[in-house]
Amino acid sequence: MNPWLMVGVSALAAGAAGLAAFSPMRPGSQLVGSSTWHTGNARKLALTFDDGPNPAITPRLLSLLEKYHAKASFFLVGKYVRESPGLVKELAAQGHVIGNHTETHPNLLFCSARETTEELLRCTEAIQNVTWTQPRWFRPPFGFRNPWLTEIVHRQGMRTAMWTLIPGDWRVKPSAWLIEKMKPVADAATENIPKLGQGIKARPGDIICLHDGDYARPNADRNHTVSALEYWLPRWRDLGLQFVTMDEI
Repeated sequence: MNPWLMVGVSALAAGAAGLAAFSPMRPGSQLVGSSTWHTGNARKLALTFDDGPNPAITPRLLSLLEKYHAKASFFLVGKYVRESPGLVKELAAQGHVIGNHTETHPNLLFCSARETTEELLRCTEAIQNVTWTQPRWFRPPFGFRNPWLTEIVHRQGMRTAMWTLIPGDWRVKPSAWLIEKMKPVADAATENIPKLGQGIKARPGDIICLHDGDYARPNADRNHTVSALEYWLPRWRDLGLQFVTMDEI
């Protein structure tokens, strides 16, 4: 092969890899604005749930979290907040953090600045009407961020929350499949928590993105998410992980 062609191909490959590494679609990318996508300590695990509240699942999830003294962060869809205000009050009463996940869960890549602003404002309004507090955290639907999102989020007094792991529990899969997809949290804890006691630099802790609802339909079946957490919560605790909210990371 022509050596100059080989150089060109290598350069293109490196460029593609660089774009992939810094793509604004990646949860950890800061290209389109600052976001929080991991906890500050390998011992801290932030459990987060999107697309609720869901009367069919969220109460079971609350009972399970209470059993293990675990606080979590729930990113709620405004239209569902209006349908289940009592459930939102229960989330707040139990000490969980309530975040903004837009009014209708659109793909923000296709929303104008005005539409984006309205989606966030309407969701915040729904949450405030129920809890009397303004959400401090925002999570973009599908993780997609448009160029003007960060300014809008900051203007509304919030910060953007992303994640280190999204195991795909919106898929209709057996619990065993989801349990395996959530294994990286335990693997990271096993590797990194011992480093803290040895003075060795450890990678930050995980923010895991799960779903207690479905943005497209109410009362969605998320039993596999509850089952997977029934498996993992005691095991994560025994590994030395501390369950924290987005406010505590």
